[in-house]
Amino acid sequence: MSTEQNPGSADPNIANLTYEQAREELVAVVAQLEAGGATLEQSLALWERGEALAARCEAWLEGARQRLDAARRPADG
Repeated sequence: MSTEQNPGSADPNIANLTYEQAREELVAVVAQLEAGGATLEQSLALWERGEALAARCEAWLEGARQRLDAARRPADG
């Protein structure tokens, strides 16, 4: 890896990512892991970042499911 950033550091900005941003970054993390060449420590940091990004995507999807479910419910009245 040519950059010196720590992708696994606790990043409060993950909570502010849109679904598309989180998914795009997750794809990049997976590509880096699949490419190999990282040290064990770098790989663990990438894995942790990927887990956090996946959780963010799942939270967005769950929110969308809830909105769709609410929209499909017949109005009580």
